[in-house]
Amino acid sequence: MAEKFSLKDHLFNPETVGLLAAEFAAGVPDFDAARFTSEALTGFPERELMARMEWMADCLEGQLADDFPTMADQLLAALPAPLDPAKVDDDFGHFRHGVHGILVARHGLEDHRARAMEVLYEATQRFSMEFYIRAFLNRWPEETLAQLAVWAQDDNYHVRRLVSEGTRPRLPWAQNVGLTPEQTLPLLDSLHADRARFVTRSVANHLNDLSKVVPDQVIETLSSWGRLSKQGANELDWMTRHALRTLIKQGHSGAMTALGYSADAPVTAQIVLGQTQVPIGGALGFEVSLNSDVDLPVLVDYRIGFSRPSGKQAEKVFKLKVGQIVAGKPLVLKKAHKFKGGATTFTLHSGAHSIMVQVNGRDVASAVFDLTE
Repeated sequence: MAEKFSLKDHLFNPETVGLLAAEFAAGVPDFDAARFTSEALTGFPERELMARMEWMADCLEGQLADDFPTMADQLLAALPAPLDPAKVDDDFGHFRHGVHGILVARHGLEDHRARAMEVLYEATQRFSMEFYIRAFLNRWPEETLAQLAVWAQDDNYHVRRLVSEGTRPRLPWAQNVGLTPEQTLPLLDSLHADRARFVTRSVANHLNDLSKVVPDQVIETLSSWGRLSKQGANELDWMTRHALRTLIKQGHSGAMTALGYSADAPVTAQIVLGQTQVPIGGALGFEVSLNSDVDLPVLVDYRIGFSRPSGKQAEKVFKLKVGQIVAGKPLVLKKAHKFKGGATTFTLHSGAHSIMVQVNGRDVASAVFDLTE
């Protein structure tokens, strides 16, 4: 059996720790690379991914200055060359450089805010400081937001992306920030026409976070950007679909309208299952037939209602088709949904399950089946 992939070991291992040690040895006089490497690796086995970064910062502290202004100089001296500023996407950097943000937040937050922000500005051009800017947003919201407004106009797209990503309401793995949409949307207004997909993807993800709280405000924001015509039509269309993906799964009528789909589309539907008994590890084959008396665009999703030990069902939404129904001609869609066993994030249980097809956010057909051991 193939060895299970471990993200923490992929990101933090003897090679990556050695690279970090070499960077600090090159920039900080008398830095003992062998000592740091030994200490860091010794503490890895009992620590998970994010805890390993904190641990590496612990190990670095013992060899860096106690006063933050001197430590800031050392952190900057240990940075590698910036990521390629000519790229526009897929250049995230390496997690090992997150230690710079950890140490900045630990030692510069209270008494050295301005100097700390300077280090974050440089560090985010090597690895996103999205996790660490959040401590400053919580402690110094007005001052940090003012700095981010300046950075939104920066020449480096990693700096611009930090403005959006660092202020996201629901940034994965990160501490919460107590910001309101009124505080962050002006930053997104500045970034929505960015030329880098790395930035516009972050803007769309930020809006998707906000859509869970202020859906109508998100839809109006996207509409206002369309009226401004500062962003290319194709890119703004992509951003809109990405930003509204949660609302689309929920069948939100305003989101459907924003994407050009009618929630009241006159569609009739039938669903036929290939079988009513599906083993865990197998697949449910099904066919959906959609009919309409008029031509219309459709966005077709399906929901699986999974049996849970509590006796209730937990639903998940899956994409099926973005297409066009021609009047009087059935649109036939086929799919085989696989039920993979052994997943650590969502355990499958045998029992009664359901499948529901929705067109433009409206439920149009359903069926039931049993998942078996």
